[in-house]
Parts: sequence; C-alpha cells; structure tokens
Amino acid sequence: MPGWRLKEPAQFELCDGEHIAIVGPNGGGKTMLVDMITCAHPLVMNDPEYDFRPSEKPLVSDNIQYITFRDSYGTKSAYYLQQRWNQTEIDNETPTVGSVLEEAFLQTGDDTPERRTMQQHLYQLFHLEHLMDKYVILMSSGETRKFQLVETLLRNPRVLIMDNPFIGLDAETRDQLRDLLTALSEERALQIILVLSKTDDIPPFITHVVEVSDMKTSRKKTIADYLATRVPYPARVLSREKEERILSLPYSESEYKSREVVKMNKVSIRYGERTILSELDWTVNNGERWALSGPNGAGKSTLLSLICADNPQSYACDIALFGVPRGSGETIWDIKKHIGYVSPEMHRAYMRDLPVIRIVASGLKDSIGLYVKPDESEYGICRFWMDIFGLKGMEERTFMKLSSGEQRLVLLARAFVKDPELLILDEPLHGLDNSNRRLVKDVIEAFCRRRNKTMIMVTHYQEELPDCITHQIKLKRHV
Repeated sequence: MPGWRLKEPAQFELCDGEHIAIVGPNGGGKTMLVDMITCAHPLVMNDPEYDFRPSEKPLVSDNIQYITFRDSYGTKSAYYLQQRWNQTEIDNETPTVGSVLEEAFLQTGDDTPERRTMQQHLYQLFHLEHLMDKYVILMSSGETRKFQLVETLLRNPRVLIMDNPFIGLDAETRDQLRDLLTALSEERALQIILVLSKTDDIPPFITHVVEVSDMKTSRKKTIADYLATRVPYPARVLSREKEERILSLPYSESEYKSREVVKMNKVSIRYGERTILSELDWTVNNGERWALSGPNGAGKSTLLSLICADNPQSYACDIALFGVPRGSGETIWDIKKHIGYVSPEMHRAYMRDLPVIRIVASGLKDSIGLYVKPDESEYGICRFWMDIFGLKGMEERTFMKLSSGEQRLVLLARAFVKDPELLILDEPLHGLDNSNRRLVKDVIEAFCRRRNKTMIMVTHYQEELPDCITHQIKLKRHV
C-alpha cells in the first residue's frame, strides 16, 4: 500500500539492554516505523524477527505495548468535544479509573504480593489513589496520560513504546516519569522505545537514537554521537513577509470591542463530592495575554470549557464574555464566533478523515466536521492560514492520514482562521517538533500584536510561552 510506505527499506535493530529514542520532524515517518516494528502494517518479503526472552508470553501483542498519541489523549472509543463535562453521558457501563486498572493488572495472570506492591507504588507515584472512583471520560488530558501509562505498565510488557510520553504532564510528573522509566530500565527485563518530537525531552537512560526524516530511517547511533550533531533550536521560523501579512489582515466590522473580555465572579464547579474550581474570581481585559498554569487535574481545561460554553455548568455560573452576561439570550454559537480554540479534547474528538482544507474551514462554522459549504473567498482565507502554518499544498490530504504533529498544525490553522478576538490555546505545541514549535510561537506573537486581540494559553513548559505574555494565573488542585 503506497500510502503506508517509507521511501526506502527500513533497517532497525533493538538489542538487549538498549533503550532507543526515535526522533525526527513532524510527518517524517516516525509513527510508520513504529507500526512496522509492531507489525501493525503487513510487510513485503521480510517480517520482523523477535526474541522476547526471558518473557514466556507467545504473542507479539503481549510483549510489545504501544501507547500511541491518540490513546494518550483519551479513550479508544468514540468521543465528542463536550463529553468530558457532560454528566448525562455517565451510565452503569461507564468504566472508572480503578476498574480499568484492576482489569489490566489481572490480565497478566500474575497476582503475587510483589506485583501488588508494584501496583500500589505506581498509583502513589502518579497520584492516582484519589482518582480510582473517577469515570475515565471525566479525566483531564494530563490525568489521562498518567492513567494510560500505568495501565500499560500493569500489563508487564517486554517492550514498551511510548509516543511523546512527557507532553501534557506537569513538571513534577515529568520528573517522576523520568525517574520511573530510569528505574524500570535498570531493574527489569524491559526495553523502552520513546517516539519524540521534542528532542530536548530525551531522558538520560536512552542509549541510542534513530532519526526518521523525509520517510527515511537512518542507522542507529549512540546517544553521545546524536547529541554531538543535534541541530540547535531555531531562533525564528516565521518569515518577515508572512509576519507582515498577518499584521496587515483587515479587521471585521462585527467584532466585539469590550473592555472586559472574560469576567468570572465566585465561580465554583463540582462533580459529586469532587471540587474542581472553588469561588474563582478572574477578569481578563482586552489586549491581555494570560498564561494559565497548574498541575494536572487542577481544573485548567474545565475553566476554559466554561468560557467556551462547552460545559453545561457554565450557564449556572456568574460569567460574562465580551461584556455580555452568560444566559442573557446569547447562543453557544454567538459566543464561539469570536473565539479561536484548540485543545487536547478537541484533538481527540476529531476522528473524521476529511480533507485538511475542510477541517480548517470548519473553524469558520464552529463545527466538528463541515456541514455548510464555504464560498471561494472563505477557502482563500483557509489557504492563507494553512500557508502561515506550513501546510501549503496539503489541502486535499486527509486528516487521519497525517502525523499527530501535522494534525495539531491543522487544528491551529482552524483556530486562527476566523481572526478571533479571543484566542484560547490549551497546550498548543503538543507533539510539534522544534522547528514547528518555534513557528507557532512566532505566529502567536505576530497575531497578538494586532489590536483587539486577547489570549489565554495553557502549557506545562515555561519555555513554550511566547514573549507577548502579560499576565499569569496558577490553579491549585483540590484533593
């Protein structure tokens, strides 16, 4: 199948005691190489050879566990954008964190005291004890990543492959994960392969690196050799000409121009006995650029869901947007017309294999999918933003055939396409390589130089914040 083919035959070998980082640019072929390693695609002439000793499990699927990008962002079942905040979706068959993890543990058939001790150690390490009764669909993206990792480790694999394991995790949890993986690599018969877009995330236990670029796999090299030749982080990617094109965009006659863009008064959100937000007062004024931070599960995405009216509880809260009180007659579509939004929840909700330009155009209609045909001038705006985000020439490629990093660029173009007064970016640089991370920061900084533009941005990496940030707010997790 030509659509699933590298440009050259791949050479790859993982030896006992090695731990490999697979690195390369977005769309370079990293995931395709992993799919070959795991036999996800049928190969011509040469099947992979495996020797999983000392494991006695017969199947490749038992010995190799792969946490993919999409798995790490949510459940493997169907998901829609507002589902996480909609309690009516919960029924007797909705799984809890504890039930899923216990099932994963028991599937190995090894219920020994030593294994139970390891199970409890994992729960404590990732602060999952207080989540055991939480429904899986209600977890934050960071909580979901911890959950998926623990579920996979409980299956006791011989080879563990993880796609960008550190994104979405707060700084403390990233350090804990590095320590855990280091300990596992030293203490157990476990080989670890990390697929990394952010090459400064390579942990110290990695012994070798394989670069995949332009659908070609390079020979394995030691970590020392790789670090000696690694290309430095670019200082700027967006051209001056494209920056000027952003600054010269015409303004809309129908845009909001209120002094207060977001105003929250004593906002509280609770799910049963669990408090997410408590008595929050927050005002975001026109032209301010806020960094929203806090540990996993602190309520950052919930807070943003209130602003975007994706959370049903938003109508019971004292919230005003662009000077208009929530519930005073405006529809959800009135609100969304003036907001550009991208988030992990949106990414995992997008399961439609539509042409890229239609995904971008859906931002003009505030829909997941495209149900109203844009006119040619609207498609012209889509092409403009696709060019800005390095997607020129990809208009007819379909979304599910793209790499996760390319998908994130498409969703960013979708957020910018209507030239919104309020830009809400929840972990916008997830899964992007070094060059594209710098590109997106350049675009954000240029966009925010225009008048009447306000931004709220969430990230767990302080260095990802653009220079235009003017204010910061940090949430604390309620236990």
